[in-house]
Amino acid sequence: MEVGGSSESPEEPKKGKSRATKKAKESVLKQKSPAEFFAENKNIAGFDNPGKCLYTTVRELVENSLDSAESISELPVIEVTIEEIGKSRFNSMIGLIDRERVDEELYDDYESAKAREKRLAKEARIQEMQAKNAALRKKVKEPAAPKGTKGRGEASFFRVTCKDNGRGMPHDDIPNMFGRVLSGTKYGLKQTRGKFGLGAKMALIWSKMSTGLPIEISSSMRGQNYTSFCRLDIDIHRNIPHIHLHEKRDNKEKWHGAEIQVVIEGNWTTYRSKILHYMRQMAVITPYAQFLFKYVSDAADKNVTIRFARRTDVMPPVPLETKHHPSAVDLLLIKRLIAETSKQNLLQFLQHEFVNIGKSYAERLIGEMGPDFSPKMAVKSLTSQQIVRIHQLFRQAKFDDPSGDCLSPAGEYNLRLGIIKELHPEMVATYSCSPQVFEGHPFIVEAGVSLGGKDVKQGLNIFRFANRIPLLFERGADVVTRTALKRINWNSYKINQTQDKIGVFVSIVSTKIPFKGTGKEYIGDDISEIASAVKSSIQQCCVQLKSKIVKKIQAREQQERKRNLSKYIPDVTAAIYDVLRETAHQQASKKKKQYEEKDTELLTKVSTRIVTEKTLREKLAQHVEQVDYEMALEYATQSGVSEEPREDIYIRAVEGAYDFIDFHSPVFVFRLFS
Repeated sequence: MEVGGSSESPEEPKKGKSRATKKAKESVLKQKSPAEFFAENKNIAGFDNPGKCLYTTVRELVENSLDSAESISELPVIEVTIEEIGKSRFNSMIGLIDRERVDEELYDDYESAKAREKRLAKEARIQEMQAKNAALRKKVKEPAAPKGTKGRGEASFFRVTCKDNGRGMPHDDIPNMFGRVLSGTKYGLKQTRGKFGLGAKMALIWSKMSTGLPIEISSSMRGQNYTSFCRLDIDIHRNIPHIHLHEKRDNKEKWHGAEIQVVIEGNWTTYRSKILHYMRQMAVITPYAQFLFKYVSDAADKNVTIRFARRTDVMPPVPLETKHHPSAVDLLLIKRLIAETSKQNLLQFLQHEFVNIGKSYAERLIGEMGPDFSPKMAVKSLTSQQIVRIHQLFRQAKFDDPSGDCLSPAGEYNLRLGIIKELHPEMVATYSCSPQVFEGHPFIVEAGVSLGGKDVKQGLNIFRFANRIPLLFERGADVVTRTALKRINWNSYKINQTQDKIGVFVSIVSTKIPFKGTGKEYIGDDISEIASAVKSSIQQCCVQLKSKIVKKIQAREQQERKRNLSKYIPDVTAAIYDVLRETAHQQASKKKKQYEEKDTELLTKVSTRIVTEKTLREKLAQHVEQVDYEMALEYATQSGVSEEPREDIYIRAVEGAYDFIDFHSPVFVFRLFS
């Protein structure tokens, strides 16, 4: 036993040493680049699956194009093309030769002889049953088509191209704008369309993960005689662009804008409706833009071409970058502002780095901070404790609410035009609330409610927009959906929630949209200021519609009453004429007493055939018309001039360059040319 024990004892420390070494290797500190993080967590940016990746790629490219065109006040013209790429064509693009299968059993879609026999027997039984039912003339539901056994390795690839007439990009900035994650021109406190600040970079990361092919960018700015062309991909581990080709080409057509082309894996079949709904809703909220969408496939019957025409040339103003509100800042932001400010002392820092702090109010704040603070003290010399004191005072002090001047809503005029252009409703009402505030951030809610229209289902059809982009997913938890379903009493506005075709459009713009969830696809119902503004805006639209509906009901009742009276005119005329004729006969034979002079005159006219049944019929018809006219006149007098029916007028864009001034109203825009 002792020998055995002595022989094993030297091995034990060796095992312990190897375990310790292994544990030390596992605890090595590692770092990830931003590109690597988003590549591993692509669902955060909306790239959950191939179908959603295709949808998100289209959305990001379209929104970038709109921002680019609007930044130079150019009416957007955007062309989106999704081209299906077959497996053989894709292999030739990457230089891969097609290879025939050698071992069939190795593949996921392999079907054994026994499984094939079982499937054929089942199909034969179904066909036999269908033949019997057809002979007995029985109507039966057709069985669903058998699903193909598509292998996991068989993917669908698409080339997505987006071309616009926007600002374009500087030649030297293109590689970093597309090949470096978390670098861009939209950072700052202002209303922006983007959700994550990734844009086309995430599409490039997905392209590298799914196809390995680079992205191609063509761009030219106004006045440039060349077009920048760049072919690049991204080094995910180092978060830097990997440039394949970057050159300048002739720009003979004087084109300006950008054209981006990327090849990715996707699924058109499952996300076709979402992509088309996105384009349609984007046409609603931006009626001043022209969209051309194409889907190109090898099968001609699958091709899709849709043009969303421009309806107006009135664009919303460009959103302005604003300063931070004191109640909306945190410690980290205050420290960053101090590090970046060009102001020397504390008084100037408070005045110029925050909104709604004037000189006198800044002096009062500094006096409240304590004896360690003075207006002339150097802002760069503030200690951590002093910065905390400033932050505490910001949270407790009272400040005026920020104005909504920095925001750029679509406008009632554009929202109404967009709804009419795409849905063709029977009635539509719009409303824009005044700027309101939550957590120091201004926001504006615009709403529209329509009745009837094409391609509109019965019940509530809810369209949600945040910073003028459509929200299509996770609608159930959204503040707009919950408000429309649970907080609006539609019956009180003469609207049937289940039978009428109701379109509810709500657009929220803000310097900070309070999205919920990682996908940022819905706005939470927990912010009372936004929930109240949404409810109020929808109710204002319903009030407008109610007056129109009441008028329509009264007009229908009036027509029904007139129709009923007109229907009985022949019978009433015949009965009255018979009575008059019999009375006239009795009067002539003097069997009845004498009548008054007027009555005697009428009976004489009946006897002499001056008054006939036809004459009575015409008089009764004239009386019905007169009563109808008097009732309509009385209603119009009670309603007032302001309630007269309005007629929509649309002015087409005038070709050429003219000097003009726009006069904006809640319901129209009047353009005066000089």
